[in-house]
Amino acid sequence: MKTPLLTRLALASAMTLFASMASAGITLDGTRVVFAAPAKETSVVVRNQDSNDIMVQSWVEPDSSGSATDVPFAITPPLVRLGGNKQQVLRILYQGQGLPTDKESVFWLAVQEIPQKAKDQNSLQIAIRQRVKLFYRPANLPDTAANAAKSLQWKLVEQGGKTALSVSNPSAYHVSFSGSTVELRTGKGTSTYTAAAEMLAPGATRVVAIKGSPSVSSGAATVEFDSINDYGGLDHITSKLSN
Repeated sequence: MKTPLLTRLALASAMTLFASMASAGITLDGTRVVFAAPAKETSVVVRNQDSNDIMVQSWVEPDSSGSATDVPFAITPPLVRLGGNKQQVLRILYQGQGLPTDKESVFWLAVQEIPQKAKDQNSLQIAIRQRVKLFYRPANLPDTAANAAKSLQWKLVEQGGKTALSVSNPSAYHVSFSGSTVELRTGKGTSTYTAAAEMLAPGATRVVAIKGSPSVSSGAATVEFDSINDYGGLDHITSKLSN
């Protein structure tokens, strides 16, 4: 069946638009920001990869469970004109109170590109927004963020008549997983199963379904996953199941 001419033209236009978006826009100098107390501020660099001037607007958002009034951060400058192929340092300031002192808190840093007004009235302009996680880390927390992923406690439980995987985070740090799954290995020469993985907050416990029907004892099984460290790199972790 032949594709109608209008459909082909629309697809070609969309491909051109996305190619243009991919080659231009703004970039940040990291995939996450760690605000480590007792510092009163931290910073992130935003770069304009395009040759044209743009406006850049930045702000901090709460995570999905918070409200806008719960954000004790300010960014300066919140709105700035950024020349073509130039960069700008954004300072993130903490007001000094309102967050837990015994565990990390997580927010989102949003940075939005606002294109200059186009000369061609028929052109399509898109405001591109980037979001990276902002972790506020109080001073004097026990242990280290690097050990948080290794300290996760995994065990098999029953959920709805099926075997599921329970994971608890006893640390004061958030643990972020690379990808959306972890692997459950049932032992040497046996099967591998996958389970969903999402960022785990300090002190949180989550039970996730396992794809398939593993028949395994806790002592013979291990969980393997990649965690994201402070620098955006990956740490490969292998953990034994607890009874």
